[in-house]
Amino acid sequence: MEVMTAAVLIGLMLALLAGGLWIGLALMAIGILGMLGFTPRAPGDGMAVAIWSHGSSWTLTALPLFLWMGEILFRTKLSEDMFKGLSPWLERLPGRLLHTNIIGCTLFAAVSGSSAATCATIGKIALPELERRGYPESMALGTLAGAGTLGLLIPPSIIMIVYGVAADVSISKLFIGGVLPGILLATLFMGWVVVWSLVNADKIPAADLKTSLREKFAASKNLIPVVLLIAGVLGSIYSGIATATEAAAIGVIGSLIIAASQRTLSRKSFFGALMGATRLYCMIALILAGSAFLTLAMGYIGLPRHLAEWIGALGLSPAMLLVALAIFYILLGCFLDGISIVVLTMAVLMPTIQAAGIDPLWFGIF
Repeated sequence: MEVMTAAVLIGLMLALLAGGLWIGLALMAIGILGMLGFTPRAPGDGMAVAIWSHGSSWTLTALPLFLWMGEILFRTKLSEDMFKGLSPWLERLPGRLLHTNIIGCTLFAAVSGSSAATCATIGKIALPELERRGYPESMALGTLAGAGTLGLLIPPSIIMIVYGVAADVSISKLFIGGVLPGILLATLFMGWVVVWSLVNADKIPAADLKTSLREKFAASKNLIPVVLLIAGVLGSIYSGIATATEAAAIGVIGSLIIAASQRTLSRKSFFGALMGATRLYCMIALILAGSAFLTLAMGYIGLPRHLAEWIGALGLSPAMLLVALAIFYILLGCFLDGISIVVLTMAVLMPTIQAAGIDPLWFGIF
């Protein structure tokens, strides 16, 4: 019976999503149909309580602030300054300016929290420069696409905030846990570029005029704003001075100061950034509201418990379960964005993950 119930609800959800219905509304619709069809309880009061209690979370306040910070920085010359500051130091490294994509994405991810914003911001500066200097288009685009995903892992990652709220995991701990894996992944990307460049040395343009050590340090002053902003946002969290929400407010103030110092802060850019962040947050908030109600509905139906029991009966080890989930998420990633995947799956999978003895904090980084 439970298998049929799950199949019916999943089929209805796929039909609604394929029909173009907004994800948040599709989640609410499945929750309503599930409660009406498989439980004796009316969905009205449960929906109101679930959405209000989820949406009024203090932790969730960090999300619109980090979105606003990213929108402000997107309208500044921060990425251009990072390119100027990084390029002189990379002329002797195999791959040369290809590494600016990776390091630039790593730094910008640490202040924007968004992979899309990271790709767009670094790409609009780096790609024309790499093309002008004759770097292979495949490597220029590949390094940007790969390094752009670091925004999912390096704090203040927007998707980490969504996961923390959906799975009831400390966002500050998620941020701390994402730093070293993010740096390690960026290092592996750079290592691959080095190896590829050594094997394909004829495809890498010759270095520009060599710069002196003094000129390199002079160019490094362009990195000061981004370093200070990273230190202010992440340093306040790691030192325990501020929560993730308070650190987000620090980031907004810092990004406004940077925009003002670069003379890119105007009435138009200020309200443009504010409206951009508002539109994006409203989309995410609707998805989270639908997820909150769907989680409640699934609990009444009993699907998470039955799924956990079914997977437990399969006798999968935690390692095999992680492999299966990795394949599952890769397949979902072909059709849905990261935030939607997290919201859609956490309500059902989290009890299974906990039953397998996997730490939700560790799984969030995984």
